[in-house]
Order: sequence, then C-alpha cells, then structure tokens
Amino acid sequence: MKYKCLVLDHDDTVVNSTATIHFPSFLAYLEKVRPDRHYTLEEYFRKNFDPGVVQLFTGELGFTPEEMDEEFHFWQAFVRERVPKAYDGIREILLRHRAQGGSIAVISHSVSDMIERDYRENDLPMPDAIYGWDYPEHQRKPNPWPMEQLMERFGLQPQELLMVDDLKPGYDMCRACSVPFAAAGWANDVPEIEAFMRRNCDFYFKTVAQLDAFLLENNR
Repeated sequence: MKYKCLVLDHDDTVVNSTATIHFPSFLAYLEKVRPDRHYTLEEYFRKNFDPGVVQLFTGELGFTPEEMDEEFHFWQAFVRERVPKAYDGIREILLRHRAQGGSIAVISHSVSDMIERDYRENDLPMPDAIYGWDYPEHQRKPNPWPMEQLMERFGLQPQELLMVDDLKPGYDMCRACSVPFAAAGWANDVPEIEAFMRRNCDFYFKTVAQLDAFLLENNR
C-alpha cells in the first residue's frame, strides 16, 4: 500500500458537525456572553480556518480565562446530546482501507471520547489511534507532536501516511512533518478556503467520491 495509514481530521472531514452542532453551540454561548456579536456560518468557517477558533475566542471576542473554561464545558454538554452524521462514502473508504491491512488514525480538535462515540454511532471502524483536544495544547495540531508520535508508534515514514483534513492547522502540521496532505473540501463552499487549499495542498478533493477514486488508484 502506498498510504499505510490514513490520518483523518474529524469534524467536517469524517462527520458533518460544524453546521449542525458546533456553530449552533457557538451561537448559543455567544448569546449568553456577547449578545451584541453576530456571525454567519460562512464567517465562522473562515474564522475556524484562520486564525482558528481559540484565537477567535481569546482575540476577537476577548473571552476571559473563565469564559474560555465555561465555553468548553458548554460546548461539551451541547456535543454530548447530539451525534453528527458521517458523510456518505466515508464508511466504505475506511472499511476498505482496514481490509487492505492499513491503519486508521485521527488527529482532531474534538475530544477522544466524542470521536469514539461518533465512530461507534455511525458504524465506522474504530481508529487505531486518536490524538484529540484532551491532549495538552503543545501536543495538539498544528504542533507536529501527534503526527511524529503516530509515525514512531507504527514505524512509518512520512510518505507512508496521508492526512485528510479540512482546515489549515492540519496542513501546517503536515508541512512540518513532510506528510502528504489531502484537503477535504466537502464541508463548505467558502471561496478563500478552497483557493488556499487548492493552491497549497498536495491534493484537493471537493467530494468524498473524489477522495475514494484517488485512494482506489493510489492505494492498490
């Protein structure tokens, strides 16, 4: 196999979650602490892409450390009551990769137990490794630590992995580790995000079907 390990982001890559869960949670918390601030879904996608949601909260919105902690718990309670749906075609890709003897890993800004729940509820093959938000900040993407740990754990060279992710932190992490990066473009239609990903990433896929066809061709 060319790509022995598929490394997946979670939100908006495997499951459709920002539009259906994370953005509504953000709006609900914003109404509580910054009722004068308003964002559209497209604006929220842009902020998540660059500079990232933490910078949005601490910089643009000026959340205090107490508000950041409260937002985290608010978000987690919101997420626990709602299960996002996996994108059509993802399950088939993962089942085939596992059947071919490949490994599946997740590097995400969601917490590990929620990632496991989403895989279980969507009947997806459980990942062999998960590096989520529950790791310390310096061990989360875009820091290269999770990818480096993954390569060491499975004895893989950078070219033997393929990262699939919809946002810039995953891209930055892969660039630091020389791991091939495939942009997942099926969650949004924000022109600036698509333009950046098409221009800079190794591969860009607008649909899950395009990713599927690529893997069929390259992972024999």
